[in-house]
Amino acid sequence: MGSNVALADLSEDVGSVIVSLGWVSPTGEGDADVSVLLLDANGKVRSDSDFYFYNHPVAADGSVQLLGKTPTADGSEDRISFDLTAVSSGIDRIVVAASRYGEARFGELEDVRITLADAAGESLLRFAVDDAGSVTAVIFGELYRRGEGWKFRAVGQGYETGLAGLATDFGVDIEDDAATETDAELGAAEADEQVDGAASAAAEEPAGQAPLDAIPAPRLPEGEADGPRKPAARPRTAKKKVTLPKTVKKTLAENDSWRQARLFPVSVLKSDRDREMRATSVLLSVMAQVPEFSRRLTAGFGAPAGRMETFTEVSLPHGDNPRRPDGVIRVERAGKLWTALVETKTNGNALKADQVQAYMDIAARRGYEAVITLTNDVALEGSPLVDVKIDKRRKHKVALWHLSWAEVTQQAQMLIRHEGVGNAAHAWLLQELLHYLQHENSGCHGFQNMGPAWVPVRNGIDDETLCQGDARALEVVENWERLIRQVCLRLGGELGQKVLPVQRAKRGTDPKERRNRLADQLCLNGRLRAELRIDGIPGVLTVSADLRTGKLRTGIDIPAPEQGYPLSWAKRLVRRLAEAPADLHVETLLDSETGGPRGTLERLRPEPADLLPKDNAKITGFRLSLLKSMGSGRGNAETGFIRSVDDAVDRFYTTVVVHLDTPTTRRTSSKERVTAE
Repeated sequence: MGSNVALADLSEDVGSVIVSLGWVSPTGEGDADVSVLLLDANGKVRSDSDFYFYNHPVAADGSVQLLGKTPTADGSEDRISFDLTAVSSGIDRIVVAASRYGEARFGELEDVRITLADAAGESLLRFAVDDAGSVTAVIFGELYRRGEGWKFRAVGQGYETGLAGLATDFGVDIEDDAATETDAELGAAEADEQVDGAASAAAEEPAGQAPLDAIPAPRLPEGEADGPRKPAARPRTAKKKVTLPKTVKKTLAENDSWRQARLFPVSVLKSDRDREMRATSVLLSVMAQVPEFSRRLTAGFGAPAGRMETFTEVSLPHGDNPRRPDGVIRVERAGKLWTALVETKTNGNALKADQVQAYMDIAARRGYEAVITLTNDVALEGSPLVDVKIDKRRKHKVALWHLSWAEVTQQAQMLIRHEGVGNAAHAWLLQELLHYLQHENSGCHGFQNMGPAWVPVRNGIDDETLCQGDARALEVVENWERLIRQVCLRLGGELGQKVLPVQRAKRGTDPKERRNRLADQLCLNGRLRAELRIDGIPGVLTVSADLRTGKLRTGIDIPAPEQGYPLSWAKRLVRRLAEAPADLHVETLLDSETGGPRGTLERLRPEPADLLPKDNAKITGFRLSLLKSMGSGRGNAETGFIRSVDDAVDRFYTTVVVHLDTPTTRRTSSKERVTAE
């Protein structure tokens, strides 16, 4: 704490940097929100638009972009992209902070830290914030100018007044929703049905029409003409409600045989090569035309904000045989070029290590910044899809990044269905791209195969011949993790919310060590288990696959209310679940080791009191779960395991979770985000 370092002393490639804020929640449910303030020489923001947070995540000049959360081995990290070459000369200091909501405190989190990486993805520094205590906001660190360069200072200063107090101290005019929220909670406790009706009405608002106060507006300068003026919209600390778009208008086609004309047709795709060439060209062309979308995909790779051009099938010299990467991305800013080679695979085809190695060598020789691989596979931390050798004697560093088609699809969904883009043409292009990616002929369907070890492992568990240490069990565990991460991407894109896998591991646990331990557990009990944290729901959604019985279980534990009577809790829960499936299992959780009453919703509907323990034991919550037979195949066919997991999560969320109360501390402030057009 208090130490500082010049970025130029750590790396020669710090024109753009990625700052990551991370923490571990022992319960798997704790989280925080990052924010950035650009300060002038007086230590204040020039206007409210210099304050970046969940309702205002991107700077118009590309200097700041909140990239959102990415899973790590023991939790998640919230990343921010800084293009330091684009920061206005009037900015002297950049403050990086995070805040918790409501009554939550940083002392409830573990391993609170900030890390900084250069444009090549190489980690440069790490600062741990120890003993955060009861504060609700923390300044992790700051970037500040010294001469022609930038330095970083570790701060670790806590605030007890949350995001609003922190921002106000730096001159931001905040519209604090705390009082409004408290009043709404009191009213909700007295009139639950009215709250439900209001929420239903709000859900019918047209998508894409963000409230005017969702984005901070610059302050009006002094000395303007006198007279009545409309007050400028102020940043709101409450996260805005985002609704899904309304039903598509009725088609003008005479019958179902008429097919709508598409910008990117898929009917002529016959071979894997055709699919790769078409998918690369479609994606890169849309990226070049829709800057909101391209920044989403490339900012995390260290690309600056600037004029982008994209190319396909470029021939580059490499020994006696020229190489032809599937694509090239070039971004120009202030006369400097950032270049990435793109290698694409579709239809489940795997990357070739020698091919990627050749592109890394070419990029290093030509001074390019990155190689991006794009496949249906999902990369795991500590387990690269391909192994490449990096010559450390070379002064120029090349970063190797990976994207899955599922990530591309999710980013397109987030923009056109939930957050909005600059104009109607951009929205139409993204809609056409999304239609192409989701078409069965495109080959861009994401992770679709549990691998060759899936059937032998299932058979070994069934006949009790699978032993601990079997490499096939580790392969199944890795593919299960890939599947869960893809489920999170798909669900998050559809809901417009953050959906992340929860990793419960000790601080500093190596990802490979954690997966080996899970593989041994699979050999012993025959079960795969995962947890998903979805913003705005009262608990963690669990998914477990029992390979012995062939059953999938999806569930959620919801805490008991802090006030009221147990019978009222039971009645209210059953009333909330009026439209849930009759075979939903409901179990009462007690503070003792003994299990509480349980039953199906069908049996409990006429008698909610059956959920109450006979000995008046203290109720801590309720467990809701659904059972489903899992597919036998390893792939994504109708009878496949992957399809059955997708269907189980979808059914549980749409028929059970949507009917539950949001967490009390966020009753009137949804965690969903919005970006105004």
